[in-house]
Amino acid sequence: MPVITDNIASLGYATPELVLAGFFLFILLADLVFTRNRGQMACTLAILGLAMTLLVTLRLYPAGERLLFAKMMAIDPFALFFKIFFVGSTAVIVLLSPATAYIPRTRQGEYYAFLLAITLGMSLLASAADLVMIVLALEMVSVTSYLLAGFMKEQAASAEAALKYAIYGAVATGTMVYGMSLLYGITGTTNLYEMPQAIARGGAAPLALFVAVLLVLVGFGYKIAAVPFHMWAPDVYEGAPTPVTALLSVGPKAAGFAVLIRFFYAALAVPAGPGRWNPVADIDWPLLVAVISAVTMTVGNLIAINQSNLKRLLAYSAIAHAGYILMGFVLLNGQGLYAMLFYLIVYAFMNLGAFLVVIALAGPLRSEELKDYAGLASRTAFPAVAMAVFLFSLTGIPPLAGFVGKFYLFAALIEAGRAWLWLAVVGVLNSVISLYYYARIVKAMFLEKGPSGRLTVASAHQVLIAALLIPTVLLGIYWAPVARFTDYSLRLLGPLAR
Repeated sequence: MPVITDNIASLGYATPELVLAGFFLFILLADLVFTRNRGQMACTLAILGLAMTLLVTLRLYPAGERLLFAKMMAIDPFALFFKIFFVGSTAVIVLLSPATAYIPRTRQGEYYAFLLAITLGMSLLASAADLVMIVLALEMVSVTSYLLAGFMKEQAASAEAALKYAIYGAVATGTMVYGMSLLYGITGTTNLYEMPQAIARGGAAPLALFVAVLLVLVGFGYKIAAVPFHMWAPDVYEGAPTPVTALLSVGPKAAGFAVLIRFFYAALAVPAGPGRWNPVADIDWPLLVAVISAVTMTVGNLIAINQSNLKRLLAYSAIAHAGYILMGFVLLNGQGLYAMLFYLIVYAFMNLGAFLVVIALAGPLRSEELKDYAGLASRTAFPAVAMAVFLFSLTGIPPLAGFVGKFYLFAALIEAGRAWLWLAVVGVLNSVISLYYYARIVKAMFLEKGPSGRLTVASAHQVLIAALLIPTVLLGIYWAPVARFTDYSLRLLGPLAR
């Protein structure tokens, strides 16, 4: 068990959340007080807040594994991994936002404040060690996501996206909370680390426990956009401002995986040796999640084939990648978790890169439709080449980062034994399917004839595209530092996890 820290001492280990909360309030106050250059000031404060959050997060690594605030939150390398991930993802969105036309100048203060608020919610979710804390953090992420999705409220598509997002979210959260209430009734506790012992002592009825797990999985499945809880994603991704779409495809999705791993591995699994677990009370939830994984990647890839809008196509691509990542989750071993975390890192680079190209070209092209990308390579070569690299990396073609990520996932499945070979086969077949619709975009950019004339892409966008392109290529050749960082971050259940 991690060390239990009293409430006063816990404040010293919650500095990332305190810094984010402080800068969130500071941005709102500055937006009210200052009337000139409010957008630039808010952006600067947001970058400063994220930089300070990163620094205080790095300083927490010697903390080990601790439970904070009456065991409501956990601070460990696993949580710190995701906190750094969230700060990095949000920083990319903050940096690209000033050069876009998506955010009204009069409301930029609110926009940057919401970006810090969603980062705060995601950080809390990664550390949540109690059912109550999970619900509160998940709602903070969800409500802020609704506000960001509908930020362009004067546009019908953005307002529709926020409404659909909120409706789906309310249903998913209500279902999840009901499942958690069943878990509380079965175990008599809301703390994740106390549940396995409570289930073992109480001799819970397997059917009641399975129903509770299934209902809780609805809420987590909604957050990661897994089938059949994915139906909000295409409409929301298409209607939301594209910088928000890029963040939603990476940040809250990773937060969903963080809480999914901590919840199931802490509350519904028991250690079976170093780096291995067994399902608690013989509830075969890994098989249930494996079926969801296979269906998710298949549905996402098959529907993406017929999409003509780039944001909608990338939405279904994001759904498919949730299915790939879930492959590592079902293995109940350290190698599967390692593959998940490593893949999340490379997925962030290549997926944010693909969305960034869409954002950079939305102004010059005045379109996000695939047909308008025809002949793009002859009009602006660098974004077209970068887009091709990001898409081939998402497919898993060597020597790009996506190949290494998928290699770890498939290797973990194969080494787990014959029981999971079918899931590896489904994953490989889906990777082949994904190549078809990714190649459609590359074909349009490089082989189809389009309008003549040069396109001018903002220098800030080109710099950010290059910043994401370089690791997408380099991590396919040399990934040892990321591998060591990922391996160290797997300490989520104290000594038993190792």
